[in-house]
Amino acid sequence: MSDDHTRVQEFFGARAADWDRRFPDDGPAYAAAVGDLGLRPGDRVLDAGCGTGRALPPLREAVGPTGVVVGVDLTSAMLTAAVRAGRGRDGHLVLADVACLPLRSAVLDAVFAAGLVAHLPRPQENLRELARVVRPGGTLALFHPIGRAALAARQGRRITPEDLRAEPNLRPLLGGSGWRMTSYADEDARFLALAVREP
Repeated sequence: MSDDHTRVQEFFGARAADWDRRFPDDGPAYAAAVGDLGLRPGDRVLDAGCGTGRALPPLREAVGPTGVVVGVDLTSAMLTAAVRAGRGRDGHLVLADVACLPLRSAVLDAVFAAGLVAHLPRPQENLRELARVVRPGGTLALFHPIGRAALAARQGRRITPEDLRAEPNLRPLLGGSGWRMTSYADEDARFLALAVREP
């Protein structure tokens, strides 16, 4: 396992038990972002880096009982917290690395990824892996419940020009990974970039 993976597991593992208590008001933002993904009943969707599974209930609601919801996370403590919160009922939880997904190619209709991009060790390669498992024309949502400026302020840092989530950086990153960005919103209340899987 790489140092990047170990750092991510240590960071989130230490915070998993009280993660939801730290961010108790994010539910509506998750539900709204899932709504913007355009899922239909029967769709198959991956929550990449699902953490405690906050997106799983709205994802399940969107795809209905005939759809498939899979939550993948690198940190077992986060998945344990998801089960403890009852979110394991809304999707299949899998301990895995989004850089090497245990899924066949082109089996999904969509990927939802909350707060994931900043933690990818090789962003272009890792986003290409997400594209691999999505059918052509499928969708990707890169989401965060607050915008880049608000997040930087919360963390006591400044936004840098190198920030992967800045539109001038993210658009070509997605384009080189098999995705075409279709919309971009970076507001105080949320960050949401939507993309379509290229043929």
